[in-house]
Amino acid sequence: MLHGGEGSVGSVAVASDDQPLFERVDGVEFFVRLVDRFYAGVMTDEVLAPLYPPDDVEGARARLTWFLVQYWGGPATYSDHRGHPRLRMRHAPFAVGEAERVAWMRHMGAAVAAMEEEGAIGPDDRDRLLAYFDTAARHMVNVAG
Repeated sequence: MLHGGEGSVGSVAVASDDQPLFERVDGVEFFVRLVDRFYAGVMTDEVLAPLYPPDDVEGARARLTWFLVQYWGGPATYSDHRGHPRLRMRHAPFAVGEAERVAWMRHMGAAVAAMEEEGAIGPDDRDRLLAYFDTAARHMVNVAG
């Protein structure tokens, strides 16, 4: 499990007396559906799709799913297989600018909204997810412009 303070990109930013999001939703299945919805948009996006090597889309989906599961209080499968997330380092080979960040947030925001619409999360969890994703997306920007 990753640990860290409020606002940290690779740590759970939930008060210790709160039930983790992973336990409030239907566990792994929630994150699988969230990531599936996200990638449905990403793979048709003219800005983002070219960043994903065609032979590793399924790997990228799995890594994002397991990272989010772990981050939000589930099993540490991500760290067991990949070690520390080192998100910025892992994204360094890809040119991530403001256009990519905005596109990424558009698709993740739509995925989160769909999860709320189906009743899987409420407004508080929606806000926590979006705040985390906004912070993470800003942190991944590695090129100006």
